[in-house]
Amino acid sequence: MSKLIQVLWPSFLVAGFAEVVFFTVFAPQELYLFGQSVHYSPIATYSIGFFGFWLACAGSSLVTLFFQRTAEQVNGADVD
Repeated sequence: MSKLIQVLWPSFLVAGFAEVVFFTVFAPQELYLFGQSVHYSPIATYSIGFFGFWLACAGSSLVTLFFQRTAEQVNGADVD
């Protein structure tokens, strides 16, 4: 449970900051996806953007936890 909190809480904070910065620069009505304009409501666009940023930040945190493992944790306790 501790590892889950170490991943999700910082990624939540960074995703919130990233969304504020992104949607300060880009309006939801001006976004295009695969050459088509986005026809979702602004609230839906903000929500999808937030969860997308949160997923990307959580992935980054998971990779960080993965690379923090020691050789004993990677290879098992029986190292001869």
